[in-house]
Amino acid sequence: MSDDTSPQHGCCGGHQAEPGETVTAPADSDTLRLRIQEMDCPTEEALLRKALTSAPGVAALEFDLMGRVLSIHHHDADTEALQARVRDLGMTPRPLDDEDDTDAPPESNEPRWGRLILAGLLALGAEIAGWTPWPWTDWLSPLLALLAIVLVGLPTWRKGWVAIRHRTLNINALMSVAVTGALLIGHWSEAAMVMVLFTLAERIEAGSLERARRAIRDLLDSAPRQARRRTAAGDWESVAAEDVVIGEVVRILPGERLPLDGEVVRGHPSLDESPITGESLPVDKAPGDSVFAGAINHDGDFDIRTTRAASDTTLARIIHAVEQAQASQAPTQRFIDRFAAVYTPVVFVLAILTALTWPWLVGGAWLDGIYRALVLLVIACPCALVISTPVTIVSGLSAAARAGILIKGGRFLEQGRRLSWLALDKTGTLTRGEPALEHWEALGDASAAHHQNLARQAALLAGRSTHPVSAAIQRALAAGSNDGRVDDVRERPGQGIEGWVDGQALWLGNRRLADARGLLDATLAERLEALERRGASVVALGSADRVLALFAVRDPLKPTSLAAIQGLHRLGVKTLMLSGDNRHAVAAIAAEAGIDSARGELLPEDKLTIIEEHSRHGVTGMVGDGINDAPALARADIGFSMGAAGSDVAIETADVALMDDDLGKLPSFLRLARTTHRVLIQNIVLALGIKAVFMALAFTGQATLWMAVFADLGSSLLVIGNGLRLLRHSS
Repeated sequence: MSDDTSPQHGCCGGHQAEPGETVTAPADSDTLRLRIQEMDCPTEEALLRKALTSAPGVAALEFDLMGRVLSIHHHDADTEALQARVRDLGMTPRPLDDEDDTDAPPESNEPRWGRLILAGLLALGAEIAGWTPWPWTDWLSPLLALLAIVLVGLPTWRKGWVAIRHRTLNINALMSVAVTGALLIGHWSEAAMVMVLFTLAERIEAGSLERARRAIRDLLDSAPRQARRRTAAGDWESVAAEDVVIGEVVRILPGERLPLDGEVVRGHPSLDESPITGESLPVDKAPGDSVFAGAINHDGDFDIRTTRAASDTTLARIIHAVEQAQASQAPTQRFIDRFAAVYTPVVFVLAILTALTWPWLVGGAWLDGIYRALVLLVIACPCALVISTPVTIVSGLSAAARAGILIKGGRFLEQGRRLSWLALDKTGTLTRGEPALEHWEALGDASAAHHQNLARQAALLAGRSTHPVSAAIQRALAAGSNDGRVDDVRERPGQGIEGWVDGQALWLGNRRLADARGLLDATLAERLEALERRGASVVALGSADRVLALFAVRDPLKPTSLAAIQGLHRLGVKTLMLSGDNRHAVAAIAAEAGIDSARGELLPEDKLTIIEEHSRHGVTGMVGDGINDAPALARADIGFSMGAAGSDVAIETADVALMDDDLGKLPSFLRLARTTHRVLIQNIVLALGIKAVFMALAFTGQATLWMAVFADLGSSLLVIGNGLRLLRHSS
């Protein structure tokens, strides 16, 4: 397209094959990714589907309307022919392979401001000439109007013809018919003013939409494209970040952003990790600590050993997740699109009936009926209604990502407002996840050698488990243990671990495991309960026939947990703790945190059953670590993962990932979800209300064509601006 072709922002009409749906690329297919500047709403998506679905070799189409990217999954298709089909629709495809990156700035295909201003002056001159009584204005007004329309209106007419040719009613088709009709019935100056106002409003609308797109580009810009890596000779060279392989050493200077994920090998930097976690306070790092691409080094140079490729950093996975969420449709958006598919044809038919029947119905002139029909044509496009939902949802998703809350789709953001119950795991969620061994005692033989041997065996067995309680035992006792052999280790989910230590069958687990082995007698139960009432998690070390030792481990509550629970309660959300720990320790932590209800000694399947029960009575969320609580997280209406920074499982499986360990982000998520819903309702009421008012004015003869255009495009700008307010949302 030439420079004077404005992008299509009209969102009228229906669409096919559920635009916005998530598409899975077929196996063994190739992918052609095209940036199409004119594609940013379901109108263009519908045209592209009609043109490309039947093309030879095309297997699936995937649309990212906010990013203006079309992915064509195909089997040995002629890619040049596919691009030719796109160009035939009046759109300009650009293969992403030809760009440095997918976040390349958009090309300008909008009319230049000088041309638009000149067209506006000509349209105004045509209007003034139409008011004057001089004879020569009879030809001056049409001439000025035609010049104005030629300057800015030809692209709209071209795109309108493409839409009509493909049997699609979009804003360009409706506007083309309306302006053409106005010219045919002699409303020259009004036709010119309508086209100028339409083009101006589209220009402003394009700038407003670009603000939503910039929210993602800001994330992309968080990681530099260059990295300073150490060569084999010990020198330092600047290379593209994607050329750095895992395990290489990279140096970061003061004030620089980290280009890659890694582990500190030299230095003690203070990092701003807000692009990842949303936490604005600097975090002090030491050798061995993990760091993330996009973080800002406040002071001192340091070196890292890279742990991820540039395409697989935590920041890259966050961006990918947000882009996928933007490409999917929220429930309100799907409803609005279905409504628009019916609304536009109905009003179009109503306009035709008005033009044909007006003289017989009210006794007016033919031209009067045609004029009212043209006004209805402009009103027929639900642009504001259709465009308000994706802009609002994308703004909400982007605001959440900046705050360190990764929401995997608009439906979870919408559903969050209806959350009534929130279940939370204990260890690592409400508590620090770093339990410490408070006390341990041997049962039976009291000799020092026996104590030392038990400590060694417990440390060896605990070292083969990933559970935080086992880690606490291993940390406390490993210093005094000798080397030993551990074989045939087997995890017992929700109970403990079993294995052979130096040829002896041993187990390390909780009360349930002792009971399952038939070793929980009255004396042991009494001793366990005494330790548990102090809020400790008790782990037993035992052999096949007896319990050898007891270990009391306590995991303190996180400093932010109490305030987070109070914030949830103020928002009307009830809280429930689900834990595999003993009921006494669970009750103690629940009381300290202010949890409404607590259940202990649960297996993973028990948590799943409880979540299913609560989900029948209202929207229920589950907060966990994304691994041990996977069944419950998957079943919950909204699954929240804690501590997602650096965790593949959390980002990939959670519906909402909190990018640090701060439970305080849960109330923030709820407030954002409720604010997003309010904005959606406001936008729907605004769009439909303005349409209803001008439809009534059209029938009473009070609405003119330029007023209808101003109302239609003005309402679009209103709802876009209202949706963009979410980018400034404060938790």
